[in-house]
Amino acid sequence: MSNENISRRGLMLVLSSPSGAGKTTLSRRLLESDRNISLSVSATTRAMRPGEVHGKDYHFLKMEEFEAWLGEGKFLEHAMVFGNRYGTPSHLVTDELGAGRDVLFDIDWQGTQQLKEKMRDDLVSIFILPPSHDELERRLKTRAQDSDEIVAGRMAKAADEISHWPEYDYVVVNTDVEKALADIQAILNAERLRRSRQTGISEFVGRLI
Repeated sequence: MSNENISRRGLMLVLSSPSGAGKTTLSRRLLESDRNISLSVSATTRAMRPGEVHGKDYHFLKMEEFEAWLGEGKFLEHAMVFGNRYGTPSHLVTDELGAGRDVLFDIDWQGTQQLKEKMRDDLVSIFILPPSHDELERRLKTRAQDSDEIVAGRMAKAADEISHWPEYDYVVVNTDVEKALADIQAILNAERLRRSRQTGISEFVGRLI
């Protein structure tokens, strides 16, 4: 019998980074390469866009419904973005964890702090850094084709986001996507093997002795 046959509790894997550090690409690659982890689906009050599916892209709620959930403590984390509310429904995540499945979160440091306050034992957080200041600036200019003024604003915001790196469990420098992905996978595999998460280990050991 291998570790895969021993019951375990799922974990919450958070990836955070400044804009342009490659977090979205790494998240997509991780989801493609590992069938045992799924992306957390947030609830939002914004209108559904063409092509979006309720329950797959977002859980679309009316503002009063979102406010009611908030009052009942049904969100692990929440935020207001450009006049719309976003939040992570707690019951959807806890159901996945209890079934031994892992959940990926693509959120910022503020959302990570909220998750840490409520479910620290289930949380594994990774901060993605760019290889250099100049490379981050180059990526932002290449990706967005924005004016120098807008890029400068994004760089200033990135500096603020980067300052929160000590709050994370792990730090990965994204110099090369393949290497960064391998580092994230190594962290995920090690955290899955934590004794505290292997809920079936006592029963397994009991059969051994």
